[in-house]
Amino acid sequence: MGIDPGLARIGYGAVVQSDTGLLPLCYGCIETTPAMTFSERLLKIYAEVQEKISLIRPDFVAIERLFFGKNVKTAEYVYQARGVIMLLIAENNLPVTELTPTGIKRAVCGNTKADKHTIQTAIRDILSLDEIPRPDDTADALAAAVAGLSL
Repeated sequence: MGIDPGLARIGYGAVVQSDTGLLPLCYGCIETTPAMTFSERLLKIYAEVQEKISLIRPDFVAIERLFFGKNVKTAEYVYQARGVIMLLIAENNLPVTELTPTGIKRAVCGNTKADKHTIQTAIRDILSLDEIPRPDDTADALAAAVAGLSL
């Protein structure tokens, strides 16, 4: 299972390895809104990520490490959301792999400078999807899962 952590959108995706290659099990995006209090947003993230873990029953979780340039306030909120997700991973006794954005790009695209569209297209092709997974948080989570399997 791969997770792209965030506060407004948390991408998730589960991939299974078969004899014929990698297959998507399920994927999507959990969303919170600014109309919710910060505590409500964290609670929703906790409940919905736990639900996904319970349904998917992954062997491991690959989660993207965060990279922020200058927006410290945004980083603070997203790190707290990521902390909730890390707590869930620990509570479920799952092995976790923390991947850098460049590590995921390298594993999926062979290029550490790949843009969002390139990642989406690569994931569509690797998983033989009919369409590009949207939003990009979902594609990023699937990319984390694929990269995690390659380790």
